[in-house]
Amino acid sequence: MGTEKPEGEEEDRGMASLLAARKALRAGLDKSRALSRALQREGPKLDEIQARLPAMEASVRPIRASRDALAAAGPNIDRAVGPAAAVLKVFDAVHGLEPPLLARAAVSQDLPGYLAVLAQLEQARRFLADNLGVAAQWLTDIVSYVGDRKLADPGFVADLAEALGKLKDPANADLDGGLLSAALDILEVEFRRLLVDHSAPLAMKAPDPASIAPPRIPPSVVRRLSLILDRLAANGRLDVCSAAYADARGETVNASLRALGLEYLQETAEDAQTLSPSVDLWGRHLQFAVHHLLEAERKVCVAVFEKRPEAASSCFAEIAARAGILDFLKFGRAVADARKDPIKLLRLLDVFDSLNKLRPDFNRLFGGKACLEIQSRTRELVKRVVDGAVEIFEELLVQVQLQRNMPPPVDGGVPRLVSFVATYCNQLLGDQYRSVLTQVVTIHRSWRKEPFNEKMLVDAVLNIVKTLEANFDTWSKAYGDVTLSYLFMMNSHWHFFKHLKGTRLGELLGDGWLREHEQYKDYYSAVLLRESWGTLPPLLSREGLILFSKGRATARDLVKQRLKSFNASFDEIYQKQSTWVISDRELQQKTCHLVVQAIVPVYRSFMQNYGPLVEQDISANRYVKYSTEDLDKMLNTLFLPKPGRPRRAGSFQIRPSNDKITSEMTGLYRSASTLK
Repeated sequence: MGTEKPEGEEEDRGMASLLAARKALRAGLDKSRALSRALQREGPKLDEIQARLPAMEASVRPIRASRDALAAAGPNIDRAVGPAAAVLKVFDAVHGLEPPLLARAAVSQDLPGYLAVLAQLEQARRFLADNLGVAAQWLTDIVSYVGDRKLADPGFVADLAEALGKLKDPANADLDGGLLSAALDILEVEFRRLLVDHSAPLAMKAPDPASIAPPRIPPSVVRRLSLILDRLAANGRLDVCSAAYADARGETVNASLRALGLEYLQETAEDAQTLSPSVDLWGRHLQFAVHHLLEAERKVCVAVFEKRPEAASSCFAEIAARAGILDFLKFGRAVADARKDPIKLLRLLDVFDSLNKLRPDFNRLFGGKACLEIQSRTRELVKRVVDGAVEIFEELLVQVQLQRNMPPPVDGGVPRLVSFVATYCNQLLGDQYRSVLTQVVTIHRSWRKEPFNEKMLVDAVLNIVKTLEANFDTWSKAYGDVTLSYLFMMNSHWHFFKHLKGTRLGELLGDGWLREHEQYKDYYSAVLLRESWGTLPPLLSREGLILFSKGRATARDLVKQRLKSFNASFDEIYQKQSTWVISDRELQQKTCHLVVQAIVPVYRSFMQNYGPLVEQDISANRYVKYSTEDLDKMLNTLFLPKPGRPRRAGSFQIRPSNDKITSEMTGLYRSASTLK
């Protein structure tokens, strides 16, 4: 018989099961409600997914193929995707360079670092340029493979082929999104900033040939400019850099020179003497500009364009042009184009000498193809200077000969031509011009294949002086008063002797030639004194003047007569010779002294002995016209130059090749400074 469970225990178990079922049902209901609420919340998303399903299906559809076909294509696809993945990796690296390259402050703060990052970008661009086309070709081949085997939708394949076709040509591809161009713009701005900050004109007052202009750009800045230019030039921006550099440096040198006062470079004049004060300035300014300013600019330019010598030459040529070197040549041309006269010869020699001294510098600084205009204008100027100087020099002798037909000075003074030629020829043979003139004529004769040397030059100049000497006789014969011709000859010969003695020209002419002129002076001085003033003392003769009681009246009459004759002759001679001139002060004083010694002692003695016979007479003032002191004073003031009196035999004309006189030397004697 088995054991039976109590009835109450069965009921408890049933209730527990019921409660558990109810709990489970309630939990399931809660989950259903929660799921319903979630479904309600996610309904729009599901609708969106459902709407996108067709597009997703279309995108997946092109690659639908059989498992076997896709398995066969897999290795080929992997080989093509590898290079493409490498290219994409470089693209990502390029984007990582954007922050440092677009930071403008980095250029001035750390230029080497900035250039290093830029080098990475350039390297990446080269990699992309070299590999993008290859990767695109690989992908194109795969697309063709897929299309040929119909492993994908034909429209999809066609779109891929078109996109890959654009990538095959790197020139059509945006390799860096414009990053390199932006970085180069930043470098260009820094290049210009450095130039502006270090291109202030020099504070200059006057050129000192011994001074050396300080470096315009510090070496550290030159190095920075060179580094920047190297990168810009490597990326096709050399012309931009050259233009910016030439603008800044050309204007700087030009402004530095303008501070010296170069307005005279624009002068033009028919008369070379008008340009004379500026020619000396021109030579010194040109030397300073070439030796110190342009020389320094050339060195800096070569350093900045270190790896590009042709660009350096071209840029320097532009700097020189903007600095005003052509204006210097233009002024030299103005001198060469001035009216012909002897002073122009000296100015042309000055111009040639300045250019010749700078010839090695011109050849070195302006010798390249970029400086063809400077070379051409320089050669043209040198030729015009040489031709013009030789033309004037060869005509000097003819012009001196032509002056024989000119009337001599009316006052018997030294003709302007004599004074000028003596000084002028001495200049031509002096240290300043002798070698220059020899070189100029030698060059010109070499063009004509004719020999020339310094001895030939000396002989030519001496011949001019001797031809002028021969003019003296012709001029002296033009005087109506022979006594005045004596004065003229005395003046002219003494001028030669005094102004050539001790000079280079005098040494070449010789002591004998000089002594001859001194002797001529003495001869004509004696003749002048004898033929004029020497006629007065005999008029005061004592003959017949016997003082005794019965002859006193007779003596008085003789004294009156002789004083009257003396006064008349004295007045005539004095009146005439008071308009004459002895140009040399020393000779004037010596001549006056001889006249005084010839007249005054005789007159004094005569008046002391016989003057009382007349002085007590009621008409004494008619005969005793001068005191001894009066005569002494009057005679000592004879022959003094008169200011403003016109002179003759001094217009030195230059006859051009057409035989028409176009220039008259009216200004040779304006200032002694022009003959120094």
